[in-house]
Amino acid sequence: MSITVSNDFVAAPTLPDVLPPRRARGRVGMFLHRYPTIAMGGFILAVVLLIAIAAPYLGTVDPTALAPARRTRPPPDVVAWAGYWLGFGDKPPAWQFLFGSDMLGRDVYSRVMYGTRVSLTVGFAVAFFSSVIGLFIGVCSGFIRVLDAVVMRIMDGLMSIPSILLAIALMALIGASVQNVVLAIAVAEVPRVSRLVRGVVLSLREQPYVEAAIASGTRVHLIIWRHILPNTLAPIIVQATFICASAMLGEATLSFIGAGTPPTIPSWGNIMAEGRALWQVKPYIVFFPAIFLSLTVLGVNLLGDGLRDALDPRLAKRI
Repeated sequence: MSITVSNDFVAAPTLPDVLPPRRARGRVGMFLHRYPTIAMGGFILAVVLLIAIAAPYLGTVDPTALAPARRTRPPPDVVAWAGYWLGFGDKPPAWQFLFGSDMLGRDVYSRVMYGTRVSLTVGFAVAFFSSVIGLFIGVCSGFIRVLDAVVMRIMDGLMSIPSILLAIALMALIGASVQNVVLAIAVAEVPRVSRLVRGVVLSLREQPYVEAAIASGTRVHLIIWRHILPNTLAPIIVQATFICASAMLGEATLSFIGAGTPPTIPSWGNIMAEGRALWQVKPYIVFFPAIFLSLTVLGVNLLGDGLRDALDPRLAKRI
């Protein structure tokens, strides 16, 4: 009996460099299952963002078009239309204004759709500018102690004034427009971001790797870029989500009292302001923009809570 030995070797299968799509989707699904608030808040915010992008296609008419002959038309009676389609009752009035019309005959539905753009623009812009400016001030005052005493006293002075009163005062000085609303609310939010970043930087200064970098003669800007900024991104991202929600409420408040966006630009705040005089007889003028504002702020807050749980290692271990 002879034994034949082969010199041919079978190569072991190599693992793919890129994970299969199914496994990637599984990881995303596991992450969203672990943090359901991120999934819920992101879904609400994505829907609102799509409404803002598609507002010209979702709106039925021009949101600024006046029709005095059709003012204060109620929303369609869904129950009456359902009964008519099922063969019960007469045909109700034409389904023209989905959310009704205001006192000037403008379509509330179209105004609410276009108002989504204003609220999201103000929220995202305020969150971005206040985070960037507050990050710069907080890093400089926390790492360069010569500036700390002067800069933080200015921030404390701004924080001593209620944010809404500071925004109203600034709007009275610079006039009503969307850009000025962003500026007024951002100025009121910068001190809070700078105080947060300063506290994080003061704790990072005492870390051994930062002290070693200082002792080795590393330049200040390199220490800030390599060691300080990366460790401040997580709290800044979380804080930016809450600033976004607060800015939307602030814009609605300013517009509601007549100090925000001009009446020619539809926003949820001035839609509610125009309908408050008819609240007892025509509550739908205030109800629909209030619902959209509440849902949007809820989505942003849920997203912020989920990001805080995901980015904070102490909270992530508990979940």
